[in-house]
Amino acid sequence: MRALGLQSSTDDSLRAFQFILEAWEEGAEQGIAPELMAYAALYTALTDLVGAFGEDNVSTLVAGLRERVLGGEFTVASLPQ
Repeated sequence: MRALGLQSSTDDSLRAFQFILEAWEEGAEQGIAPELMAYAALYTALTDLVGAFGEDNVSTLVAGLRERVLGGEFTVASLPQ
């Protein structure tokens, strides 16, 4: 996000993350499938970022996500059952 020029304090970032987690839990409790919430969250985030920083900057951000995803950064290891 720094590449887009966001100047956010750690406290604000943690508060935002907590807010999203609470909304996510509420959606799950209401029976909304996690993949639907994820799609809605990505769509909302991307539209807001494009509005704030433009398509070129956001496309650069998104292009960088490919390697991070393939590198396992967003993979949650499952516990043996």
